[in-house]
Amino acid sequence: MELLFAMTMPLVMLGVAAYAMGKRVDVYSALVEGAGEGLGTMARIAPALVALLTAVYMLRASGALELAAGALAPVLRLLGIPPETAPLLLVRPVSGSAALGVGAELMETYGPDSTVGRTAAVMLGSTETTFYTIAVYFGAAGVRRTRYAVPAALCADLAGFAAASWAVRLFFP
Repeated sequence: MELLFAMTMPLVMLGVAAYAMGKRVDVYSALVEGAGEGLGTMARIAPALVALLTAVYMLRASGALELAAGALAPVLRLLGIPPETAPLLLVRPVSGSAALGVGAELMETYGPDSTVGRTAAVMLGSTETTFYTIAVYFGAAGVRRTRYAVPAALCADLAGFAAASWAVRLFFP
């Protein structure tokens, strides 16, 4: 069974290449052309990604993230979200790697089987790095004005954070 899982991607790639060759597509040229387009997209979105990551690390290093987390604590309590997860809520929409770091710190501090640790784990799995995703996809598509995408995505993140907290309380009383 383990061999089957290990061979899944190579077999899929082999199947796609065989199908393309059956349709008389120059697979190597298509691969090189696609890789070139990918590099072009990477060059277009890199400045936005660098700016986002820099801002997250500056907020964490300056202590502003902890101040904002303290200010949000009463609202989070009203929503049923553990206030200790506030740094995760603030970082997750911006940076997945920073959110993983915050989640690891929460689990190290409170334990992975604690309410805070479980809530952090479910939050990491049920929410998205909103600004990163918007920067990548809108940047790749050349969209300059996001209109309602950011507010709608942030509302979805908030719903995901609340649902994660409620699910942990429901399944791990």
